[in-house]
Amino acid sequence: MTIEPKLDPATSEAEAKSTDAPKPSIDDLPEEERLPGEAEALEAYSKGEEEKLRKRYLLQRFWHTARGFWSRRRGDRLALFLTISLVVLIVGNLVALYGINVWNRRIFDALEKRDSAHVLSLSLIFFPLAAASVICGVLNVWARMTTQRRWRAWVSDNVLGRWLKNGRYYQLNLVSGDHQNPEGRLTEDLRVSTDAPVDFAVGVLQASLSAVTFITVLWTIGGALTVPLGGSSITIPGFLVVAAVLYAVLASGAMTLVGRSFVSVSEAKNQAEADYRYQLTRVRENGESIALLGGEEEERAGIDRSLGGVLHRWRELCRQYMKTTVVSQSSSLIAPVVPILLCAPKYLDNSMTLGEVMQAASAFTIVQAAFSWLVDNYPRLADWNASARRISSLMVSLDGLEKAETGDGFNRITRGETAGAAMRLKDLSVSLDDGTAVVDDTEVVIQKGERVLVAGESGTGKSTLVRAIAGLWPWGGGAIEIEKGARLFLLPQRPYVPTGTLRRAAAYPGAAEDWSVEEIGEKLDKVGLGHLKDKLEEEQPWDQILSGGEKQRLTVARVLLHRPDIIVLDEATAALDPKSQDQLMEILSEEMKGLTIISVGHRPELEQFHSRKLVLERRRGGAKLISDIVLKPRKPKLMRRWLKPRQA
Repeated sequence: MTIEPKLDPATSEAEAKSTDAPKPSIDDLPEEERLPGEAEALEAYSKGEEEKLRKRYLLQRFWHTARGFWSRRRGDRLALFLTISLVVLIVGNLVALYGINVWNRRIFDALEKRDSAHVLSLSLIFFPLAAASVICGVLNVWARMTTQRRWRAWVSDNVLGRWLKNGRYYQLNLVSGDHQNPEGRLTEDLRVSTDAPVDFAVGVLQASLSAVTFITVLWTIGGALTVPLGGSSITIPGFLVVAAVLYAVLASGAMTLVGRSFVSVSEAKNQAEADYRYQLTRVRENGESIALLGGEEEERAGIDRSLGGVLHRWRELCRQYMKTTVVSQSSSLIAPVVPILLCAPKYLDNSMTLGEVMQAASAFTIVQAAFSWLVDNYPRLADWNASARRISSLMVSLDGLEKAETGDGFNRITRGETAGAAMRLKDLSVSLDDGTAVVDDTEVVIQKGERVLVAGESGTGKSTLVRAIAGLWPWGGGAIEIEKGARLFLLPQRPYVPTGTLRRAAAYPGAAEDWSVEEIGEKLDKVGLGHLKDKLEEEQPWDQILSGGEKQRLTVARVLLHRPDIIVLDEATAALDPKSQDQLMEILSEEMKGLTIISVGHRPELEQFHSRKLVLERRRGGAKLISDIVLKPRKPKLMRRWLKPRQA
């Protein structure tokens, strides 16, 4: 059998993780889900020519997914009920607010007339009005926060499902694009992206209805104002309405002017915070290696640089808040005084009562608050804008991976079933996502029960080939066919140990309850972890407690529990000493007859546990599989009982 893979000499397995891949684009969406104007957005997003158009598309992409919450077919069953409830409660609260506004006029008129009976009756009316307003406010909070909670859960379920599907959470590390720190995007950014729009919608509706209602009040009680000018006079109809509109335009215009950089500053702050969290997380996850190498000073320098970036962004954000505070604080102080000063001439000439002045002042303040909604919420609007773009950028990257899986516009490895063999690689080409070939035109047949060792120096594409076989690498061509009904299990060089009990870690990716404690303990005994049997139900940070060799023994115990038909070992015994490696390989040979094994490794001792050896070698013009050698497996020795299991 001859196999001639082709590999760019400048390409290595390490480079495969940092390749310059094309940015995910609007074309990554299925045809039926395209948005209007996306062709122009695609050009802007891929070439970076129109930043505004790119940002606009990201917001459209966010709403394209998020609005599905209200879909009858796939949305939340309570979404429509909660939305209608919010509208009803907002209207109810507005009615109560209008009632209190009218009550203000009557109570001050009664006080001005010193009408004690009327004051008493009005005092009794106030409490039902206040109670209605409070009840509407409380129910409004419930409906609003319930909508936010359920909307966040719905969007999280959608994005998390796509992120965790088909190993995309892993593939994002292999492609370029704006999707760094997905954990931050899926937590804080997603929370802000779903909380803020509900608050904005409620705020805008309240502000609009309040403005319409109390502008009518101002127009009715304010009437026209006649201002003498020289020998003539000017009459201003609805002067209080005109004043409220002009005041709001000035305040909102000032806020827009001073806060025009708020979006970009907020977005940069969020990214800096995410980078800082990621830096701290890496130190925690790699604590043992850092401690053994004595890298604390270097890590501290890196953390300090990240923290410095965060503090710099916060300093810029502080400047923006200071500017906007000047406008908002000034507005809140001046707004209550303006209507009283405007009404003073009409009150002094007895054309307005004290009650009408106070009602006008209250209505003016409400109208001003409605018109100044942007003034009060511009910083949060900017924060939402930044968060929505960040979660949308992750969605766009996932769109690209989904498109690669379907082969639409990409060269894609197809996966299927075969009979008469454990695995067939048919005209298989494995490439990077930018099209650079790693392995090309490969034809391999692996029979059931065969044990194949893939060897070669670093950079010849062995691990990339393993990822393709495991289904984690979709880029390339040809087909990978696996025996119908066969279960494939991958053992990586760095085993994953989940949080929780040791029993859960041993059963992973199955549920801990799928096997009894005795069954799991028996497998731990066989792989040399018998000293941990009594700790199966203990919850500890096992990822930090277990050594590298113990973790690799644990993965072999998982194989014995799950009993797959095919296992792929990617340097899965590299942390063990040769003797322990031999013992584990013998266990697999004895315990699982008929198991098909595909191994990637460098140690020559592995040859005795395999029946074939495929050797990849880098050459000028590309890597080639230079030999397909039939090996003579060593006869398994009688299993030795480990009285004192050796820990790697």
